[in-house]
Amino acid sequence: MAKNGLDKWFKQKWVDIGSKRKDGSFAKCGRSKQKKDAKRKYPKCVPLAKATRMSASQRASAVRRKRAAGNTGPKPTNVKTFAKRKRISTWRIFYGWKCWKTYRSWW
Repeated sequence: MAKNGLDKWFKQKWVDIGSKRKDGSFAKCGRSKQKKDAKRKYPKCVPLAKATRMSASQRASAVRRKRAAGNTGPKPTNVKTFAKRKRISTWRIFYGWKCWKTYRSWW
């Protein structure tokens, strides 16, 4: 039995982190064609284990980016679950932001 790949993927419980229920659990991943489900917003699905590890702000950020990307075709749009961190330049870390502003004004 393979530990990775499709076997593992199918055994995971996938949930929609964009729709949290009142009891604190997440809704099942995907949408059906029923009227009540058709009104649900575009789902961002992740495995339950990953969803519980994420903070509330990480979940909100992932859902926001997924819905902003939209769905332009028949296939779903993939968006990274964790956003890339912005790199801070070493100059800003070493000298501080105020020194950088002063230094920049000399030019």
